Formats: sequence, structure tokens, C-alpha cells
Amino acid sequence: MDAPARTDDVVAAKIPDGVYAETVLSVEHYTDRLFRFRMTRPSGFRFRSGEFAMIGLMVGDKPVYRAYSIASPSWDEELEFFSIKVPDGPLTSHLQAIKPGDTVLMRKKPTGTLVLDALTPGKRLYMFSTGTGIAPFASLIRDPDTYDMFEEVILTHTCREVAELKYGFDLMEEIRNHEFLGEIVGTKLKHYPTVTREDYPYQGRITDLMESGKLYTDLGVPPLEPAIDRGMICGSAAMLKDTKVLLEKAGLNEGANNKPAEFVIERAFVG
Repeated sequence: MDAPARTDDVVAAKIPDGVYAETVLSVEHYTDRLFRFRMTRPSGFRFRSGEFAMIGLMVGDKPVYRAYSIASPSWDEELEFFSIKVPDGPLTSHLQAIKPGDTVLMRKKPTGTLVLDALTPGKRLYMFSTGTGIAPFASLIRDPDTYDMFEEVILTHTCREVAELKYGFDLMEEIRNHEFLGEIVGTKLKHYPTVTREDYPYQGRITDLMESGKLYTDLGVPPLEPAIDRGMICGSAAMLKDTKVLLEKAGLNEGANNKPAEFVIERAFVG
């Protein structure tokens, strides 16, 4: 009698062509809504810091994919992702239960607009994020190329509750303690965390803090200047729309991979 197929053999037999099957290395749950995980990186996989990939799981007999920004920098030997937990989400309801040793699928072609190539040269780079929108910036703030291109990098991260900011603080700590990143980054990186539903030293929607001027006062920098400032935006649909309006009002133009300009938006996760 034939031996029963091993579970990983069964999974491998169902994986579509053109898809990587990678192994989960670690999982960290931040809150009941947020977690991050790291997995193996395929030897032939190349991406630009800030890009996203389609990752997924086998759910029943078919794969389910969603777009996820790669949170690790392009030089990292592993791949990191930062995810929200949606109880009835087609993918995240399953993804939030992964553990080390499990298999995660990833399509082979990364893409995205939150890349340095899509910006014209400037002096100061703003990264405006809400929630898990910090993920592409987790990649970019750990990439030495970002600090070759800009003299100052400002990461804003707005969440509903203080506990949801922890991933950003963990990133800052990691950079400070890294054997070569700490020296490269130095004092160039500023972290501006805000919350909207709890008391906190920095409180409010980032667009309100921009409009009132408090953002610039807190950071000790002048208001947006098209000749100097560049921007990247990743977050909720409403946040993208409102932040874009403020950047355009300040005289900045939206760019793309084929037409670099003063700011870019990641639209892959809208809708």
C-alpha cells in the first residue's frame, strides 16, 4: 500500500506556477489587531525598498492573495511583513494564525510607487503613514540609499491607540542598535508618532497637525517647500486623499515610477 502523502508535499502539489512557497521564521503579535512576521527570502527574489508583493495562503484547495508592502529593506536576507488582523478577512483571518514552520505563498513580481526612484532629488523626505501603512517605510528607513538621497527623513505614524505605535518604536530601536545602520542614519531620522483616540504628547490626525502647523513646530522645521521637501503617503483612503490635497496645496506634484516628482502615493491597498 502506498504511504500517505506528507502535508508539505500536499501543499507543494497545489502551489501554482510562478509562486514562491516560503517558510515562516517568526511571528510577533502587537495587539489584537496588529502583528508582524518574518519568512525566508527566495534566493532569486529582488525588490526595491518600499515595494509590495502579493502574498497568500492555501485556503481549502485554492490560494488567496492580498497586496502587502515588504517591510524589510532590499538588503535583508529575510522578508518581513506587518499586518492587520481582520476577523472575517479572506486572507488575514487565516494569516493571523500562522506560526514558525508554516508555508506562506508569494508571487514572484514585486511592484509599487513608494520607491526612491519615483521622487526627484530633495533635502527632506516626509513619510506619512497611518496604521499598517508604516510597512513600506519600515523598509525605506532601513535602507542606506534613503540617507544618501536625503539629508533628513521624517517618519510620521498615526494610529488610534498608543499600543498600535509599538512597531514604529521597535524599528527606531533596531536602527539605533544595528551594527552599520545606526552610524549611517545618525540623527537624520526623526520619528513623529501620533494617536487619535487616547491621550498622548502628540495627538490628532496628521492632516490636522499639518494644517495647524503643529507638526512643523514640533519637529523644528519650516512648512512644506517644493524645492526642498519630498513626500510619500501610505494609509487609509481618506488619509491618502486629504494628505495629497495638503501637499498639492503646498506646491508639490505627484510622481510615479515613469515620471518622478515631489511626492508619491501607494494606491494598491485602496478599496
